Amino acid sequence: MTTLTQTPKLGLPATIIGLIVGIMLTTIGVIYGFIQGISVQLVILSAIATLAAFVWAWRFVLGQFIGEAVDTVDGEISEGRRVWHQFKPAIYGLIAILALFLVLSLTIENFFNIWNIVSLLILLAIIVLTRTVGRHFQENRSAFIGIMVLSALFSIGSMNIEGFSSVNNIKSMLLFASFLGIASVGQTLVALLGGLDLSIPFIIGAANVGLLYLISLGVPPWLATLTVLGIGTLLGVINGLLSYRLQGQALIVTLGTGFAISGGVQIVTSIGSAYGGNVFGTVPPWLTNLAAMNGTTFGMPFPPVIGIWILIVILLIVGMRFTVYGRYLYALGVNRTSAKRVMVSELVYWVMVYAISGFFAALTGSLLLGWSGGGFIGVGDQYLFLTLAAVVVGGTSLLGGQGGYGFTVIGVLVLQVLSSFLIGIGLDFEWQQFIFGLLILPMVALYARSPHIRTQI
Repeated sequence: MTTLTQTPKLGLPATIIGLIVGIMLTTIGVIYGFIQGISVQLVILSAIATLAAFVWAWRFVLGQFIGEAVDTVDGEISEGRRVWHQFKPAIYGLIAILALFLVLSLTIENFFNIWNIVSLLILLAIIVLTRTVGRHFQENRSAFIGIMVLSALFSIGSMNIEGFSSVNNIKSMLLFASFLGIASVGQTLVALLGGLDLSIPFIIGAANVGLLYLISLGVPPWLATLTVLGIGTLLGVINGLLSYRLQGQALIVTLGTGFAISGGVQIVTSIGSAYGGNVFGTVPPWLTNLAAMNGTTFGMPFPPVIGIWILIVILLIVGMRFTVYGRYLYALGVNRTSAKRVMVSELVYWVMVYAISGFFAALTGSLLLGWSGGGFIGVGDQYLFLTLAAVVVGGTSLLGGQGGYGFTVIGVLVLQVLSSFLIGIGLDFEWQQFIFGLLILPMVALYARSPHIRTQI
């Protein structure tokens, strides 16, 4: 057995280099402070804190990455290199964030201020925590990372955007998160079986238009709502049956049925109308109250849809964790052959999760009608990307058998807070999509590096 006798640490030349770099960064900070007109006392305090923090980090933290531990048996350098490779992505992330902060400080007037410095420190702390403390949460690593990212986004938004943490803005974020969270129920369950449902946005749009169309024909609102939800569930059953029979073609099947229902609804609602794909009419007050910002729940000033989503979250998390149906669903996602041998019907569960997906997509479209006040076939377009993003960012594996709706809830909240933050700083929808894409890529890469659960059993 080999033993390590030397603790990883930096030599004298590396320590001197670190001191020089720290002095240079502190000097740059002092210059920026005076350029921005910050008080002398604050500049001096910031300079001392910057130099002390950098020297400490260089000496005791970075030493764990680039220091050398000598194996006393064969004399080979091992531990330092091993730790360096383990933390290399985090170090590159730190360097990239520092470089970006420097570029923004040079190019944007008044960017170098106390709140942005605090925001930078929060981001750096998040990276350090996710790569150090996060190692102790391997079983729920994605949840830990998501919560850390969510905390950082909300903290930075609260410090940099006026009214970001106000009651109205929080209520607004929860309202739109509820729509996305309800739409993501089916996508999560389908993903746990190793499938995908691309018909969700089309069913949302079709339900949104179809519900108001039925109401405008004189159908009682409650009956029209039940009809739309029933049709959405039926479409989910069709998706489940077809995708089960055509294993491996779930994407194409659900995309095809989605286009079919969307086109069919537009054809029906455009008869005798000049507004194909759009329906105008009077939305029932109870439906408006369910989803509008000024809606009330038993007299309390928040939309009932938020309470509906919370109830769905509780039921799904408890059901997936403590019922036999939830355990069977995970079993099928892990290994279909083994599940079949213990008499678990893959066909029943496959059809069931797609039926649930269709139901919740139709429910989302109906609730969005209460929010918008008019039927629009394209209202669900953004949910094609966002439901997948919520599942992926939350950490549910698209290969099946790993994750859950609790993880998706974290992903939904991260996406919604990020969206509110990007809107708050003035970015257009196209830039928001770009940032979302940049967020998803590293998350997918992170989860893809972990072995699939099938290889761990």
